[in-house]
Amino acid sequence: MQVAAVADGRERAVEAPPRRHRIAVLALPGVPPFELGIPSRVFGSAQDSGGRPLYDVVVCTADGAPVLSDAGFTVQPAAGPEALAAADTVIVPPTHAMPELGRGGPLPPEVGAAIAGIRPGTRLVSICSGSYVLAAAGLLDGRPATTHWNLAPEFRRAYPRVKVDEEVLFVDDGDVLTSAGVAAGVDLCLHVIRRDHGAAVANRAARMCVVPPWRDGGQAQYIDRPVPEPTVASTTATRAWALEHLGEPLPLTRLAEHARMSLRSFTRRFRDEAGMTPVQWLTAQRLEMAKQLLETTDLSIDLVAHRCGFGTANSLRAHMRTAFGVSPAAYRRTFSPQEPVAASG
Repeated sequence: MQVAAVADGRERAVEAPPRRHRIAVLALPGVPPFELGIPSRVFGSAQDSGGRPLYDVVVCTADGAPVLSDAGFTVQPAAGPEALAAADTVIVPPTHAMPELGRGGPLPPEVGAAIAGIRPGTRLVSICSGSYVLAAAGLLDGRPATTHWNLAPEFRRAYPRVKVDEEVLFVDDGDVLTSAGVAAGVDLCLHVIRRDHGAAVANRAARMCVVPPWRDGGQAQYIDRPVPEPTVASTTATRAWALEHLGEPLPLTRLAEHARMSLRSFTRRFRDEAGMTPVQWLTAQRLEMAKQLLETTDLSIDLVAHRCGFGTANSLRAHMRTAFGVSPAAYRRTFSPQEPVAASG
């Protein structure tokens, strides 16, 4: 609580603004500049409805000294290990200068000491091979995690206690989250914003960064899939069309007809391009639409289900419980604003 003087000379208590969530980004030697910049760019774009920043992001190093990036220039940090100790979330981008971690070797002493200084309960996030740092510190033992698909065999050999899944973009294990390579770090940061503040805030941040607002963590990494030749038919236009017609029945035959392909060719091409089957993709898109409607409108559960193509409230409930472990009503209570935006029916 703060005290402010008013026009009549009397002092009155005013509510102090809530403390912003503190994020410390640990820059290690050999850090790629792109991945290092992801947290500042994405979380720095997250604002409340009044345009106020929701996160404070600081880049630090293990000992406060500058580090050389893998692009050949030096990163001058704003802070040292004290930022890790004070953070609510610690993010570890990749490093290309610690090959010993690929053999299960120990962390450099200064890095180990900095990691050890993180407060219990702090949320930990890694981007790409930043997972090696968390694993070397023993923080991923017994947990599900991911990393860049090309590193998965080495990672398994070095850290056999970690449950590695290289098929996914990111893994959310509560207080420890890991992502695959490069752009998957953007997906994970947006996921964290969505988890903290809901879809509307995450979508606004995505628009500011000019990136897709949502790719589900379970979406497959793009592993050794050739880019189609220009002459090969694509399902891209059909996916864009389907997003505009989610409330309608969309059987595979209708999708294949729109793409002007046989059912077999369409299914194979769709999976090659999207990393999942058409049915899985449609369900994910409909669930995303349902979450947005539950967060931002006061539509009934029945009407939300109808608009998203699930047909009935019971079907929506079953899909949400399977995907998220909660009912539509519980999701709305958790993530919707106190005064939802009215929507016509």
